[in-house]
Amino acid sequence: MISRDTIDKIYQAAIIEDVVGEFVHLKKSGSAYKGLSPFANEKTPSFFVVPAKGIYKDFSSGKGGNVVDFLMQHEKLSYPEALRWLAARYQIEIEEDQQTAEQQQEKSEREQLSIVTEFAAKYFQETLHNTEEGKAIGLSYFQERGFREDIINKFQLGYCPDKWDAMTKAALEQQYKSEYLIKAGLTRERDGSLYDFFRGRVMFPIHNISGKVIAFGGRTLKAEKEIAKYFNSPESELYIKSNVLYGMNFAKNAIVKTDMCYLVEGYTDVISMHQAGVENVVASSGTSLTEGQIRLIRRYTQNITILYDGDSAGIKASFRGIDMILKEGMNVRVLLFPDGDDPDSFARKHSSQEIQDFIGTNARDFISFKTSLLLEDAGHDPVKRAALIRGIVDSIALIPDGITRSVYVQECSRLLNMQEQVLLTELNKVILTNYKKDNKSAPNTPEELPVLEEIPADGVPGSDSEEITLYFQEKDLVRLLLNYGDKPVEISITNEDGHEEKHMVSVAEYLIANIELDEIQLMTPVYANIYKEYVEFIGREEIPQALNFTQHSDNHISSESSGLMVSPYQLSDNWTTRHMIYPETEEMLLRKAVKDCIYRLKLWRVKHIAGELDKEIAESSDNEEKLEALMKEKMLLNKAKLEIAKYFGTALF
Repeated sequence: MISRDTIDKIYQAAIIEDVVGEFVHLKKSGSAYKGLSPFANEKTPSFFVVPAKGIYKDFSSGKGGNVVDFLMQHEKLSYPEALRWLAARYQIEIEEDQQTAEQQQEKSEREQLSIVTEFAAKYFQETLHNTEEGKAIGLSYFQERGFREDIINKFQLGYCPDKWDAMTKAALEQQYKSEYLIKAGLTRERDGSLYDFFRGRVMFPIHNISGKVIAFGGRTLKAEKEIAKYFNSPESELYIKSNVLYGMNFAKNAIVKTDMCYLVEGYTDVISMHQAGVENVVASSGTSLTEGQIRLIRRYTQNITILYDGDSAGIKASFRGIDMILKEGMNVRVLLFPDGDDPDSFARKHSSQEIQDFIGTNARDFISFKTSLLLEDAGHDPVKRAALIRGIVDSIALIPDGITRSVYVQECSRLLNMQEQVLLTELNKVILTNYKKDNKSAPNTPEELPVLEEIPADGVPGSDSEEITLYFQEKDLVRLLLNYGDKPVEISITNEDGHEEKHMVSVAEYLIANIELDEIQLMTPVYANIYKEYVEFIGREEIPQALNFTQHSDNHISSESSGLMVSPYQLSDNWTTRHMIYPETEEMLLRKAVKDCIYRLKLWRVKHIAGELDKEIAESSDNEEKLEALMKEKMLLNKAKLEIAKYFGTALF
């Protein structure tokens, strides 16, 4: 188990905007950073990182927390795995407390898969560079492809010996379990015998976005047609193919810098482009493009250029994937290399500047490209031309932006020599059909409200409106404590002579005193726990720091605390610097905010007690003495309710 001292060092060293910035394209927004949610499909940024507080908040999914929470949520890491990730990034030596045998057994399956995959990556590299077979077969293949040594090392290329179980034996000798070797797709079993799945193949490690090896692609060097050219790792808890793009860990910074992503098909395409100095390139690794892969690209740019090798059959087969990109509102361009060339071969023959110039000159927007390509096939056949037009209109209908759709209709009208109105009429039909198809599951139901915030897993309110009201009131109480607990507010106290005296107390002291005086119990577990710990700090005459909660060992507390300390709304500096307008902020109106919070909780308590009292009164109708006492108590509650109504200036209680 990682020692507490090491954990503290990790938290002190970690810079949240740098860590999150490896996975999300962030832009400065006031004192915070803003970007598209990595947890939800959105087109308007609602993801915030606040460096001063060391926290993030995603208002689309409701997720929030510190830097460790982010890695756990985004990379699906366990708490120790997230700490180790940060320790490796910031070069912090991990000190561990002694682990029991039971604790060793409790390592997650994901962690075990990660361990054996990391072993395999190192084994394949060492075999490539340090064995006669590896150098003669694997290394010579990469060198024949023109890959430099630095590129081979950068992509961690390797070789699996052409022996039945060499890698498996080496793993078992080092105490790695066959169960996880099989689950990771490194080892197979036949007739009770274990053997290497990738034997005799050059190895291309597949990394996740943070650079960790999660799977492999293996290419055979044998000429037999019955042998599959490529083998890929099967999906596992560690590797979900539809959410991974080969080379993204190397490409993401270049994609942000150039605001462009080049999409190719294979491993060697990516590697050759990188070697030529073009780094904003990723590959779908021979699989059909998926929504998960498209959204991964969209975190870093809205612009994709797909690089093809000139095979028209392959291009047409990819139309569906490109339509999916259009549906996500992204800009798609297409480039065909000259006959006989693909991204790999072209990159090996040209410099970085020549590649960039060629792409810039020859890339075309997808709609125009698709129209021209299909027009060649249709020729003068009216049936084929009609089918072509429908296909083009179907693609345009997927584009969410109305202005972009209109521009493409005009361009296609010119290319197809058709009246623009005819295309528009057909386009509107397709849009209406798509809308009905997308909403057929609930055609007569009102539009659902979006989920603005995720309610903590350990404290979900029921359907009762009282419970829901209390949940949000308790949430507001804790929010005020965490954000303004140490801020002073002025209160009035009536002395023995009946005169009011002004005193300054902290927000925390004022709130806690009123909660304790009225014996209000917080019912939502996560808020009750935060409040309890806050009170303990006050009892020791300390005002807790934000880090006491945002870096709490309880994930519910750290996540919820972080969310409560970030607002999706920020006042632009232009109001004060340019327009000389000074709007009131919550901090300026703090006394009212804390009093409103207390009175709302008081009202809830009064109404709750009154409801319980009504039940007792109904059950005590035949006991006059008890009924009289209950009615007196009810009168006192009504009086309290009137006092609260007077404060809020309304009788609607």
